[in-house]
Amino acid sequence: MFHGNVSLEIAQGLKTLQGRIEKAKIPASKLDETLNIATWNIRELGRRKRSKAAIHYIAEIVGQFDLVAIVELRDNLGDLQQILPILGPYWDAVYSDAILDFGGNRERVCYIFDRRAVMFNGLAAEASPPRKKRGTEYLPETSWWRAPYVASFKSGNFDFLAFTTHVRWGDDDGKREEEIRGLANWIDAKMNEPNGEDKDIIVMGDFNIPSRSDPMFKALTSRGLKLPAALIADEFGSNLARDKRYDQILHSPRIPDNFANAGGVLDFYCGDHKPLFAGLSKAEFTYQLSDHLPLWMQVKTDIDGFVLDQIIQRKRDR
Repeated sequence: MFHGNVSLEIAQGLKTLQGRIEKAKIPASKLDETLNIATWNIRELGRRKRSKAAIHYIAEIVGQFDLVAIVELRDNLGDLQQILPILGPYWDAVYSDAILDFGGNRERVCYIFDRRAVMFNGLAAEASPPRKKRGTEYLPETSWWRAPYVASFKSGNFDFLAFTTHVRWGDDDGKREEEIRGLANWIDAKMNEPNGEDKDIIVMGDFNIPSRSDPMFKALTSRGLKLPAALIADEFGSNLARDKRYDQILHSPRIPDNFANAGGVLDFYCGDHKPLFAGLSKAEFTYQLSDHLPLWMQVKTDIDGFVLDQIIQRKRDR
């Protein structure tokens, strides 16, 4: 991390933050063996000016992982351009274009990643709803307020697609459930493409799903997406109150259940924002850091044994 000669206030805040990070017990990743992946809704990143302290705190949090899927990055990339140099010269980002209408909220999806641990593998695209021919035109069957962003990555011998989205909010739960079901259908179709780049898909983002018992979660998992084993044991609330699971990480069913044996949330709030921003209200604090906590998991990227098992099973079934 390249924090440089920061002020006394920021240095003290970083020490407090590091103590809170330690409580998350995020295991160190091992080159070509494991990868730490997180999803984080950073509230309106780029919309309003953040303090220098906030930029350093965000970089410190992001730097605990190898690949972070960010939602609510706005059209203004100024904050991102300040965060990356603090992370170091081996960090990079790939991001979608901003959606400028009201439904899109001028948002982007962004992947920030440490090239020492994971490399961008060439594909980056927005996911579009399926189209049908109507007259002479090909038109979407439905609409998504904010298009998901898909990118391919490689770590060790593990190639995978990252799929990240920020699902609509609003008062109509039925419409949100319909959108989520459409996303699940799109992911299922992607996994079954005969010429698809990768069959392993890690699905992340802010789905605005309150809990795993909600019909919206059932819609999300209706085509076989699964929670990693490490994220099943507890609700891991990702809002500051830790009682809502708006954010999710899921994986495609072909990946073994035990490919992620560690996961949770990184609670930088810990019930009190004052040690980090003494002069701010809680609401103001959420616009400096966020009103969401990062949800993370560690995945096994050394999958030789799994691949060999698949080869043996295929040859036995012939």
